[in-house]
Amino acid sequence: MRPLTIKRLLWTCGGLAMLLLACVLLALKLGAVPVSVTDLVVDLGRIAIGRANELPTEYRLIVFDLRLPRILLGILVGAALSVAGASFQALLRNPLADPYVLGVSSGAALGSILALIIAPGFALITPLGAFIGAIATIAGVYFLGRREGQLDSSTLLLGGIISASFFSAIIMFLMTTLTGRDLRGMVFWLMGDLSTPVSAGMQWILTVGVVAGIGAIYSTSADLNLLLTGEREATHLGVDVTRVKLVVYVSASLLTALAVSASGAIGYVGLLVPHAVRLIFGSDYRLLIPASALCGAIAIVLADTLARTIVPPTELPVGAMTAMAGAPVFIYLLRRGLR
Repeated sequence: MRPLTIKRLLWTCGGLAMLLLACVLLALKLGAVPVSVTDLVVDLGRIAIGRANELPTEYRLIVFDLRLPRILLGILVGAALSVAGASFQALLRNPLADPYVLGVSSGAALGSILALIIAPGFALITPLGAFIGAIATIAGVYFLGRREGQLDSSTLLLGGIISASFFSAIIMFLMTTLTGRDLRGMVFWLMGDLSTPVSAGMQWILTVGVVAGIGAIYSTSADLNLLLTGEREATHLGVDVTRVKLVVYVSASLLTALAVSASGAIGYVGLLVPHAVRLIFGSDYRLLIPASALCGAIAIVLADTLARTIVPPTELPVGAMTAMAGAPVFIYLLRRGLR
């Protein structure tokens, strides 16, 4: 493994940030109403200097009131899912772990359906119910995963799988009680969807939560490198294994809860992006975590752009695009590992 230097860290993250910016410009350009890159750059400059009132009303509505918030939401969701996936893979020492392996997405889906059945008239009831359901699942799986006062990785994984199966059965039953628009909306949400508008307040809450969660996990990156050698060896090297496990579990679970409550269950991002980053940049978590955040954001922005434009004017769920692209990649990685 190449030694990590500050220069390499900055160059890698800077290059990925520039690639993300290019993907954002591409996503702003493409859609039912095409926009030229030149006009887009000029208009972004007008907004930066406080001259947004010079933009045409329809143009501002399409590009900056509809597309841009959706792209920013995709960036936050992609970063949260990718970092959560990398964290769970380190915590469980299982390369097949992803943000949904502990049942967080199933708990969020159950919470959103229950909220929709109880109070169908409120606009924010689905994400609020999803977040509450995810938090309740995090707490339940945490207590299931404790053994002799310690957080045991194997028991935690089994508890999450059992909880996910149980919640999925309840979801299938409750889906039969939904009809018409609610049923279609819930199906889209379960497949992963970024088309639901998010208020500015919710966007700020999501931003602060994602940044705080990623920051908390990054603070343990050096300890996660030592945990790769095994818990006993890490303890001998001075790592507080119990504290690191708790911080990583809570932070990664909260990242997953925030992402699922905002966009539904978008699969494969938290599983494949950390794998790809690890293959390209190495397994040093001091670089893996920020690189996974940026690559996850790039993946979601591109997938959502494809979902908006592949079958115009119909929009596909972004989770369907990540699944169609992710499944072949996962099979390739699996066969590559077997060879």
